[in-house]
Formats: sequence, structure tokens, C-alpha cells
Amino acid sequence: MPSPVILITGCSSGIGKALCQAFHRQGCRVVATARRVEALGELKAQGIMTLLLDVTDSAAIQQVVETVLAQIGRIDILVNNAGFGQFGPLMDLSPTQLEAQFQTNVLAPLELVQQVAPVMKGQRSGIIVNIGSISGVVTTPFAGAYCASKAALHSLSEALRMELAPFGIHVVTVQPGAIQSNFGRTAEQGLAGVLSPDLWYAPLESQIRARAVLSQAQATPVDVFAKQLVTVLLRPQPPITIRLGKKSRWLPLLKQILPPRLMEFLLKRQFGLTQMTR
Repeated sequence: MPSPVILITGCSSGIGKALCQAFHRQGCRVVATARRVEALGELKAQGIMTLLLDVTDSAAIQQVVETVLAQIGRIDILVNNAGFGQFGPLMDLSPTQLEAQFQTNVLAPLELVQQVAPVMKGQRSGIIVNIGSISGVVTTPFAGAYCASKAALHSLSEALRMELAPFGIHVVTVQPGAIQSNFGRTAEQGLAGVLSPDLWYAPLESQIRARAVLSQAQATPVDVFAKQLVTVLLRPQPPITIRLGKKSRWLPLLKQILPPRLMEFLLKRQFGLTQMTR
């Protein structure tokens, strides 16, 4: 059997880049995509196929799928990795910011599935991997938009898993914990259009900034995460949900065993909201 063909989005850095390298080391034929093709230079030098892709551009998605099929002839695994975190209080986020969060983290992955799944249906096999987040399981203050987008992606994955199963297509949801990447830095930069002295939670600016970079605290090295994930995904029957990285297991367990009011109190206290109430 020929080496599996892996199409991955959001490969300019972090998890996407590390996954490309980990799959490549396993002998897979990897197609790395990103909004800035120049950011894929290192991957290209390593012998990985690189293509320009803005996942919010329907025409670009179609073109990438057609290019892969024309040059390689099949797609065995789609990894929906591209995404970002819009942090900040929900009261202070604009409709434009909310739309961008859901367009990239929810609608774009679904559109990629809609373009790639027919290819897999014709092959009678394929794996769709949606990179969610532990934040889609445990909601925290000042991350409502991001948490909601990942929860929505988890739910779409569950529905897709049932709907695509008759066609030999397996859907896997990955829920990473804290993974070392540029995610926190980009998330904090995204607060520039949210924070100002006259907003609701101005006294809690430090806590809001802390939430944006929380994923980088005691984080699992991205290459370790990628190696572990690729090993699991290349099994004959990968699990339907994969949790890897620091905090990926004990946070959901904590939410499961603690009374909801206590869990909320602890989160409100951590981010300064109990002090604000007083």
C-alpha cells in the first residue's frame, strides 16, 4: 500500500508545522498549507509539498484539493488544524470579532470536510482529524468566544463521525491541553482591539491577559505532542477522541466530579471576578 497522503491546514508554526514533520518522518506524503506560503519554506526544504491556503476562502479550498488530487491522486487524512483564539470578555467583543472566530474555527473546518470527504468516499476510506481544544470542554471566563468555537467543532465532529461512518470515513477529535506554540502570543496580540480603560473589566486587565497566554504555562513541547499524536493517528483504528498534553485529562475530570457551582466559583476566583463582585 502506498504511503498515506496527509493534508494539514495551519502549518506555518506550532502544532501544524510539528505535525507535518512528524508525519513526514513516518514516511507519509504530507501537504502543508498556510495563509503565507513563504512561512512554509523550512517544510518545503525538508521535501514536504506546500500550498497557499486561506481556510476562510472557499475558492482556495477547492483549488488546494484539486491540486493535491492532480499531483498525488488521493487524500487519506485531513487534519483541520488552522485556527486562532479570540480572547476577552464577551461583553466587549464586536460582532466582527465573533464572526471571525467562528468562521476560522468552525465553518472553515466543515467546508474543508465537505470538499475532502467526497474524495474519501470514492476511496472508501479516510480519516478526518479536527483539532479542537480542552477549552471546548472546560469553559473559562475571558475565553468565551474561543471556548464556544471549539465546543462547536467538537459537536460537529460527533455528528460527522456518525454521518460519514457508512462511507468508510473515520472522524477523530483531538483535544489538546497546554502545548508550546505561538498561540498565546497571537492570542494576547488579539486583545489589542478589545481592552480599553473604559470597558467593563478594565480593572481585570492583567487577569484577561493571563487567560490569553494560559495555554503556554507548563506546556508540553510541541514536537513531543506531535510525535504522540501521529503515532496514535497512524494506528489501524485510532480512537474517536484523543487528549494529549498538560491539563488535557485532569481538567475535564475536575469538571466532571466537582459540583457546577463550585467549579464556577473556582474559575471566577482565579480570574478575579469574585473580587470584582465584592
